[in-house]
Amino acid sequence: MAIPRGARTPQTERAISWHQFDKSTFDLGREEIMIYGSSQLIGIYCPERTIVDCFRLRSSVGYEIARDATKVWLHRGGKPADLIQIAMRLPRAKSLVLNTLELLS
Repeated sequence: MAIPRGARTPQTERAISWHQFDKSTFDLGREEIMIYGSSQLIGIYCPERTIVDCFRLRSSVGYEIARDATKVWLHRGGKPADLIQIAMRLPRAKSLVLNTLELLS
């Protein structure tokens, strides 16, 4: 679960991994949707941001997850330019995303 850096990490009884993202990029690729059957909103990242975050968090989720997600996303019609646009704003993943796209193309 993503929270803005500096925000209080919620206490939970479930096994949840909390990741603090920079406030300046927290909303990049994020939209809020209504939870069905309630009046509450939840933030969801677009597929491109999720893939880039997988590359950024590869030490905890594994490089294979990011690579395989990219492969599936491309197979489903994802456009490399959209992924690159997000990666350019999150430099830690930029070279990994570009290399993966080159290998998969």
